[in-house]
Amino acid sequence: MTIGKADIRATLKLIRPYIRRTPILETSGSDFGMKGTFVFKLELCQHAGSFKARGAFTNLLLRKVPPVGVVAASGGNHGVAVAYAASKLGIPAKIFVPVVSSLSKIDKIRALGADLIVAGDLYADALAASEAWASESGALPIHAFDQVETLLGQGTLAVELEEQVADLDTLLVAVGGGGLIAGIALWFRDRVKRGKISIIGVEPETAPTLTYALREGHVTDAPAGGIAADSLAPRRLGELVFPIAKECVDQVILVPDQAIAEAQQRLWEFVRIAAEPGGAAAAAAVFSRLYQPREKERVGVIISGGNTTAVNFKQASAF
Repeated sequence: MTIGKADIRATLKLIRPYIRRTPILETSGSDFGMKGTFVFKLELCQHAGSFKARGAFTNLLLRKVPPVGVVAASGGNHGVAVAYAASKLGIPAKIFVPVVSSLSKIDKIRALGADLIVAGDLYADALAASEAWASESGALPIHAFDQVETLLGQGTLAVELEEQVADLDTLLVAVGGGGLIAGIALWFRDRVKRGKISIIGVEPETAPTLTYALREGHVTDAPAGGIAADSLAPRRLGELVFPIAKECVDQVILVPDQAIAEAQQRLWEFVRIAAEPGGAAAAAAVFSRLYQPREKERVGVIISGGNTTAVNFKQASAF
């Protein structure tokens, strides 16, 4: 698979009319009692509440969609994004989610007019059900992370970020199936090779897909649970993702659920960012001091999603 910067830039031009250029928030590490400078990329402000809208629109605009429409499996955010993109483009959509998907995400998918099916306990179960439906119906499957078009779409976030902040030293990215970190790494690959930026993956201890893949030397099953199970627990890293991550990701940090919940709380208290657990995972690496910035280091942190409710947020932050 060869995806270059020109491909990602062309993808951004294609989807630009349908997505938001999400803002950044730059703040001193001293605000949190730490060194360095933090630059938060606020992708929770994206349409459908997460970066997933980028990959969803890319799939629907680049691929030929049959009259029956599209089908997707999701812990929640991908489903919301596909439902949103499909509604904007007038395409029928069927979304399969597991029991662990949050009610806020389920409600959003239904409100957007998609046909929603709850199938199985975890993302892997919903994926199997969606694949069966695709085979039976002829619907076009839109994979949440292991698809070229999805990687192209998620990579557009990196184009924006580099335009907004050209001098980051380090970038922290949450990992579930790996579509986001792989798309970002494809854009920054040259800078990584020249030692101009370090890309660090952050995973929940309860869903270590990239950690397991790197340890074994290939994609393999990992535990799939925890506070961020509706966005960061697909059981397996993407096959397309693994070689990109192996080449470009400098380090993977595992964060406990309590650190994620505390990161949600600190993001809200200090900068009024209401992130969902998966959206706060990258920030959890610094707030828990599992990653400690150096003096004058400029650290980018992707806040990848905010599909939560006030009630859910209070519950999570009181972990």
